[in-house]
Amino acid sequence: MQLLTIFAMLAAAAGVLFALQNHETVALSLFVWNFKASLAIVVLLALALGGLVVALVSTPATLRRQWAMGRQQKRIEELELRVATLQKEVAEAGRSADSTATATANTSPYKEMPQLISGNSNTL
Repeated sequence: MQLLTIFAMLAAAAGVLFALQNHETVALSLFVWNFKASLAIVVLLALALGGLVVALVSTPATLRRQWAMGRQQKRIEELELRVATLQKEVAEAGRSADSTATATANTSPYKEMPQLISGNSNTL
């Protein structure tokens, strides 16, 4: 895009230089109108009209692209929020699974086995 802008600026500068060096009067006819004007004015008006046409033709595509990028940015933000929520849920599920495993380990049916083996059966 920047290369295109640079090229357009160079073309405009070349047109202006051409117009400044060619200041003769020329006769123009368009349909039923006939008039005389400086070649410099005619060239500059043609360049300006060409730039206007290019701007009008490229504006809808540029607007569509910007709207699409805006929608995609909103979607990205929604998905990032969803990912963060899911990561929190996974972390909480992992913590609750760890606490459940720890509680299950503490209530083992074999916790009194060392006392039975040592012969200390006072707890039975």
